[in-house]
Amino acid sequence: MVAAPMPAARATPSCVIGVDLGGTKLLAGVVGPDQAVRHRVRRQALGLDQARLMAVIVEAVEEVRAAASDEVAAVGFGIPVTLDRRTGTAAYSTHLPLAGVPFAAVMSERLGVPVAVDNDGNCAVLAEARHGAAAGADDVVMLTLGTGIGGGLVLGGQLQRGWIGAGGELGHMVIDFDGPPCQGNCPNRGCLEVMASGSALVREASLRVARRPDTALGHALEEGRELTGPFVTELAHDGDPVARDAMHAIGRALGVGLSSLVNVLNPEVIVIGGGVIAAGEMLLGPARAELQARALLPARDAVRVVPAAFGEQAGLVGAALLARESARAAA
Repeated sequence: MVAAPMPAARATPSCVIGVDLGGTKLLAGVVGPDQAVRHRVRRQALGLDQARLMAVIVEAVEEVRAAASDEVAAVGFGIPVTLDRRTGTAAYSTHLPLAGVPFAAVMSERLGVPVAVDNDGNCAVLAEARHGAAAGADDVVMLTLGTGIGGGLVLGGQLQRGWIGAGGELGHMVIDFDGPPCQGNCPNRGCLEVMASGSALVREASLRVARRPDTALGHALEEGRELTGPFVTELAHDGDPVARDAMHAIGRALGVGLSSLVNVLNPEVIVIGGGVIAAGEMLLGPARAELQARALLPARDAVRVVPAAFGEQAGLVGAALLARESARAAA
């Protein structure tokens, strides 16, 4: 985590804002002591240059701050970057123009409150390990499946960030060394992200519908419907064979990644979050089957693979938890 506290907090830590910035969208909301999210707003982040992206972030925070019932004590951000704790800067981002930005310092100056910043996957696993689907477990892995795949680790009850803060990039674990090029600025091929994310679901559906156009998905595309992850998921729930086959394919790819995580880390719980988890057992079923076929005993049979309790709000809630800690430290 990178924190940029102000000289003194202006309010008690009861009212904080959490912000989850993903590859395509931003969620911001006021989060109470009970972890309930209030006054949530959503913004698009895709395709913005750095200046506009930073402005949109500030605008979203100010909108939810104006709706808060109490003065906001701090703001927490989960952002899809590798952070360098030595300099406090965002070092690398696959999808967004944030490299080189001292994000905590900039946002604290613009917002006038203490700011805490961490990787979005770290925020998500913090929320689920403390208050969500993995509450009570000391060894937790989380994957957030959206445009890309974020990751977070809690081991021995402690959030693990690596030596300089750049660890936990589980989405960039290679599961097919000869696979498709990864997304955005990633120099690799066959990363879990490019094989099992929402973007991968769209790619798999597109490849399959070209061979089987006489389906509900094919007819919808002929009528001009945009091919998106949520739309493929909706049709999969409705029984469309192409959509279900695409979902099964990325579920299997996810399971390959999970088996490696189980073999290396022996977690008690693996939490799957992000927008793609709306597919439920259509995704998790093939993933668990692949894990069972590949992982080693006894860890294979001991691990639980579960959906996130906070859904797509896990990163937002985790960022708010960091904000609350920052506000206490600055008080």
